[in-house]
Amino acid sequence: MQDIIGSKKMENGIVVFWEEKGKKKDESFNYAELIDMKINTLDLLDHPKSYKVDSAAHVIISKK
Repeated sequence: MQDIIGSKKMENGIVVFWEEKGKKKDESFNYAELIDMKINTLDLLDHPKSYKVDSAAHVIISKK
């Protein structure tokens, strides 16, 4: 799991950013996926550092 360092609203969802081995990586999630994971999209946009991402499993979790 990587700490999310940023997020950005896209047309059909949200893209999240993290650093891995000194490189900035990103992955996008559509709104249906975020709802299924019970992720508050507004909170993810306002407080991205409160979340972690597992890109291999395509999952976001809250650190709270």
